Amino acid sequence: MLAATRSRGVVAMCGAQACAQIGAFSVAALLPTLIAVWSLSNTEAGWITGIYYAAYTVAVPVLSSLTDRVDAKRIYLGSVAMTAAAFAGFAWIATGFWSALVFRALMGAGWAGTYMPGLKALSDLTEGSQQSRAVAAHAAAVGISGALSFGVAGMVNVLLGWQWALVPGAVGAVLAFVLVLVGLPSLPVRPAGGPRSSLLDFRPILRNRSALAYSIAYCVHTWEMSALRGWVVAFLTFVAAQTSGWTPLAPATVASVMGLVGVAASVWGNELSIRLGRRRFVLGTMLTSAALAAVIGFSAALPYAAAAILVLVYAMLIWSDSSSLTAGSAGSAEPGRRGATLAVHSTLGYAGGFLGPLVLGVTLDALGGVSVVGWGLAFGHVTIALLLGAAVFVWLRPADLLGDRPVSASASSDRRHPGARARERARR
Repeated sequence: MLAATRSRGVVAMCGAQACAQIGAFSVAALLPTLIAVWSLSNTEAGWITGIYYAAYTVAVPVLSSLTDRVDAKRIYLGSVAMTAAAFAGFAWIATGFWSALVFRALMGAGWAGTYMPGLKALSDLTEGSQQSRAVAAHAAAVGISGALSFGVAGMVNVLLGWQWALVPGAVGAVLAFVLVLVGLPSLPVRPAGGPRSSLLDFRPILRNRSALAYSIAYCVHTWEMSALRGWVVAFLTFVAAQTSGWTPLAPATVASVMGLVGVAASVWGNELSIRLGRRRFVLGTMLTSAALAAVIGFSAALPYAAAAILVLVYAMLIWSDSSSLTAGSAGSAEPGRRGATLAVHSTLGYAGGFLGPLVLGVTLDALGGVSVVGWGLAFGHVTIALLLGAAVFVWLRPADLLGDRPVSASASSDRRHPGARARERARR
C-alpha cells in the first residue's frame, strides 16, 4: 500500500471519528435538564445514560467480528447513518423515558459499528509502534471531539433549547459518512490462519490470555470513565447549588475541559506505556485510580472550584491508560482475528460502561437522593470494580507489545504478544 494512501486513510478515519463524536455526550450534558423536563428519577436517568453502552455491548460482537469477513468501511458507513437518525429522533420525537431509551439505544448501536470497525480499519493500515501511535491518534480524535460535545451541547442548550443541542450529533455523523466514503481506501479482508470459525465463536479470542487481560482491564476502565462522564455535570451542578463560592466555569464547560485533559493524558500515557512497560503502567494506573475513586464523590463538600479541580485530576488519571489498553488488545490479536479480538475487547469495555452510570444512579436513589454522602458512596463503588479488575489483570499476565520496553530482561521472544509470534511462525 502506498504511503500516501495509508496516510490519507489514517487522516480520514481520525477526522471522521471526530465528527461522529461531536454529539457523544450531549445527553450527559443535558441530564439535569432532561431530569427536570421529563420528571426522571436518578435510576431512570442512569438507564438513559447506560442504555447507550448496553446497546453497544449487544451490537459490537456482530458488527466488529464482521470486519474479519467484510470490509470495515461498509459497516462504518451504515452505522454512522444510523447514528444521525438516532440523534434526530431523540431531539424531535422522544417525549419521555421510554422513547428516549429507544433512541439512546440506537445511538449506542450506531457507535458499535463506528468505533471498533473504524479502529479495525485503522489498525489494518499500520503495524508495530506506528500502529500503537495511530491508535493513540484515533483515541485523541475521539476524545477531543467527545470532550467538546459537553460544551457544544451546553452552549446550544442555553441559546436554542435542549432539542437543538442534539442537532450537532446528527450533523457530525453525516460528515463522518462523507469523510470515510471519500478518504478511506477499501481493504481486502485478511484470512485467519487455519479453518475459519463461525462468526460469533470467540473461543480462540478467550484463549488469548494477553488480549483478554487488556480487555478485562478495559472493562473496569470504561466502567469508571462512564460513571464519571455520565454524571459529572449533575455532580458539579449539585456542588454549585450547595456552595456560594467562586464558580469560574459552568459544569458542562468543566466536563469539556475534563475530556480535553483526558485526551492529552491518553496520548502521553500510551508513550509512557511504551517506555516503561505496558503491564506495569496499566496496573499502576488502575491502583492509583482506585484510591482516588474512593474519595472523589466526597469532594461535593468542598468549594466548587476545588471539586472541579479534583475532578480534572481524576479524569487525567482515568484516561491515561485508555489508549494503552486498546493498543494492548489490538496488538495482542492473532492475524485474521483482530476484528473478533476487538469485538471481545469492546463488548467487555462497554458492558462496564453500561453498569458504571447505572449503578451510580441506583446507589443515589438507594441512599435517598443526592447528598455529599450519597455522591461519595455512589462514586466509591468504582473502587471495588477497579481492584477486582486489577487482580484478574495480574493473574492473566499480559504481554508487552513489539516496541514496548520489556519489563525485565526475560521479557523476550516468548513474552511478545501472540500476533507477533504467529507472524513469525508464518514467515518460517
